[in-house]
Amino acid sequence: MQHHEVEPPEALRAAIKCVWYTSMDLGDTPASFEVVPDGYAEIIFHFGSACSIATPEGLQPLPSPFLVGLLNQPAVFYSKNRLQVLGIRCFPWTVFELLGLTAGKDGVRTFEHPIAQLHAALAEWVQAGRVAEALAQLLDYFRTARAQPASDGLLDKAGGAMRAANGTLPVSQVAAAHATVRTLERKFKQAAGHTVKDVSGLMRFEQVRNHLWHSPDANLAGLAQELGYTDQAHLSREFKRYSGTTPAAFARKAKKEQRAVSPDFVAFVQA
Repeated sequence: MQHHEVEPPEALRAAIKCVWYTSMDLGDTPASFEVVPDGYAEIIFHFGSACSIATPEGLQPLPSPFLVGLLNQPAVFYSKNRLQVLGIRCFPWTVFELLGLTAGKDGVRTFEHPIAQLHAALAEWVQAGRVAEALAQLLDYFRTARAQPASDGLLDKAGGAMRAANGTLPVSQVAAAHATVRTLERKFKQAAGHTVKDVSGLMRFEQVRNHLWHSPDANLAGLAQELGYTDQAHLSREFKRYSGTTPAAFARKAKKEQRAVSPDFVAFVQA
């Protein structure tokens, strides 16, 4: 697996965390991989073999692009041969504004939008091995689309405070510096489709997940205290809620996966 990330220019940093590229060689027969929940929403372009998501009704083919919103459990995807992916990692309170879509709680969502017209040009860059140019074109698209900044920066400020605290701030403290709790909750749900508590929970889970990925032998009791969980049992329950597995099992998997993929990339995990 190859992975590459680029930070956006200053004008986009309140909305976009980064743009990224990943290439996976999955073999001749369909193989699965998981996307583990975190505190971001992703706009995904894919190239190469078809990409599908596992649903209760069976495999559902996905267009390029599609949207991965906030997940409450891992999503399992299938593809084969070489799959190349370009992603735009957005903050969940900005992604629907960027795309002009109504906010929702859908985990994985297909949508119609002019951004889909970029696919052919991006495919040419990717097939030519010119990933840097493809990522630059994505940023140029959003730099133009966001030429008129949003007049209300409340969500950007509140979201920035939440991320700075790794999701550990209670709603009252997030709101205290920026608005009333009621105003913040209303605007947040309108923009993100989720409550402040929902997103904070995912941000905190993301910290645990990343910590265990980089340090699989970490002390869970100490990690629970550091991130504001009541105790280790609370951390373990929340971890299993979002990942479907225990922290110990995830740590064992991390040790195994790190031999094959970049230690800096944890969103994609072989199923």
